[in-house]
Amino acid sequence: MTREDVKSSNLKSVGYDKEKKVLEVEFHSGAVHQYSGVPANLHQRMMKASSIGGFFHTHIRNFFDSKPV
Repeated sequence: MTREDVKSSNLKSVGYDKEKKVLEVEFHSGAVHQYSGVPANLHQRMMKASSIGGFFHTHIRNFFDSKPV
């Protein structure tokens, strides 16, 4: 999955597979996690948020199943 770099103190890059509804997040620590079942509109809202990391922690992190990659 292709990720794009983001400006965030916690997240380094973010990718999204619209067909599979999978959000992939790379953290500055080097860890990469995939979150399943994330709706496209939520991904779009996150990418437009003034704080991408804050949006991720508030709306995605503890709300969707995740696995390390």
